[in-house]
Amino acid sequence: MKILLVIPAVGSIYGGPTKIVLELAQALGSNGVSVDIVTTNANGSTNLDVPLHTWVAEGLYRIQYFPHWGWGDYKISLSLASWLFRHIGDYDLAHTNALFSYPILLTHWACQFRRVPYIATPHGMLESWALSYKARKKHLYYSLFEKAALQKAESVQITGSPEALSIKSLGISTPIFFAPNGIDRQEFETLPDPEIFYREFPDTRYKTLILFLGRIDPKKGLDLLSAAFAQIHKQFPETHLILAGPDNTGYLSTARSYFAEVGCLEAVTFTGMLTGSLKLAALAAVNLYVAPSYSEGFSMSVLEGMASGLPCVITTGCNFPEAAQAQAAQVVKIDAHAIASALIHCLQNPEEAKAMGDRARQFIFENYTWDSIAANLIQVYQTIINSSSQAIKSAH
Repeated sequence: MKILLVIPAVGSIYGGPTKIVLELAQALGSNGVSVDIVTTNANGSTNLDVPLHTWVAEGLYRIQYFPHWGWGDYKISLSLASWLFRHIGDYDLAHTNALFSYPILLTHWACQFRRVPYIATPHGMLESWALSYKARKKHLYYSLFEKAALQKAESVQITGSPEALSIKSLGISTPIFFAPNGIDRQEFETLPDPEIFYREFPDTRYKTLILFLGRIDPKKGLDLLSAAFAQIHKQFPETHLILAGPDNTGYLSTARSYFAEVGCLEAVTFTGMLTGSLKLAALAAVNLYVAPSYSEGFSMSVLEGMASGLPCVITTGCNFPEAAQAQAAQVVKIDAHAIASALIHCLQNPEEAKAMGDRARQFIFENYTWDSIAANLIQVYQTIINSSSQAIKSAH
């Protein structure tokens, strides 16, 4: 089985989707699937320092980068377009990751032209909040290009179960299947020494730490978090908020202003993006995790917080109702007061919070590891490949 994964960019600055695709590729490869990734060399306002137009071996998969030029939010690569139309037929199935993107649209068109089946994963980009952001441009693009491409896909993957309603409400009749994101269990079985994090950020030592782990972006709800944290810090002055994530949209100054306006900026540390052992040490050092998002596909950060055994407070915008059903996280309305109340409850009831964190860790280890998710995806791939092959034979 030869699978092509397509994503507009894999720079670490893009956060969750990059991690999802690279880890999925590795998990598929460990299950005996031949996996290639094609993408651009985009990395925010810069470019990745990578070889172009050649395969690079990365563990159990290969990746090929193509140069691009930017037009607004779009990453346009003529050489990638040419490669897709020449080589898409080398694969049994293409799996695209993202929407409203030139490389993704070209992949869908190349698949249609070469009669290669494809699966599309929107990663939350068809959620109502996501569509309302830069709405005019998205609605025009969706009407002209995206809807038709999705209608011709063999299937649409949702990573969060509530996504199904959003997709159906847009009039898309393509079959939908649910396959969440996952974590590498080994990475979270034993976290590193918190001292690694404290040495890097000494002002956080001896504080009760609350962690936000994600991009500094409007959809992440930092305006809500600032109002919530102001309430918390007034009642618990020893609390300190860690905002860990990259600013790839120039939103950092706005985010800082939210906390300055409510008078608690001095109790907030912006770390920038954390990776590797430093990120894991942060997860080991903090006491609580919060995701105040307006909209998500299915957050990798939430999975990481829960896999670390942290008491987690997340909004309904995180698309993870299963966490509430398992009593593995507090899932609250997208509202500053609701976020504050849940975090305060955890601070007032530490033993209850710890028990919830323990349940969260077990819940993730049992249900959201890449090994099991990749095995399920392979079954979906095989079913689609078999069905497509039979359809082509019937047509002849």
